[in-house]
Amino acid sequence: MSKLSDLCDKYEKLFTEKEIVKKVDRTLLDAVAKGLGPSIYKADAAKVACSSKDEMARIRKNFLIKKLELKDTPKLDEGLAAVCAQMGSKNRNKQRAMFYYLLVKHFRKSKVYA
Repeated sequence: MSKLSDLCDKYEKLFTEKEIVKKVDRTLLDAVAKGLGPSIYKADAAKVACSSKDEMARIRKNFLIKKLELKDTPKLDEGLAAVCAQMGSKNRNKQRAMFYYLLVKHFRKSKVYA
């Protein structure tokens, strides 16, 4: 197995163990993780800090607007807040691939990875 596959196995297990989602679209999860490139292999870069306004602004600009091609509206902030809540405030280690996967699902933009 590859490192990417091993990480996606870990993410899928975390999704179900922490009851974040009941059923994971593994093809989409693999595509999102692959799209993140080497960042998912670096301890700090692999995690998202919902409490960081700068990081949320970067995700909004670089992922939601540029990658998912969403319009810059207040709905983006609502989506970010919803995914932060879905992953749980007690979950300090929000994995970037999982976070982005949930954003893709939230905004119904799976076709970007098709």
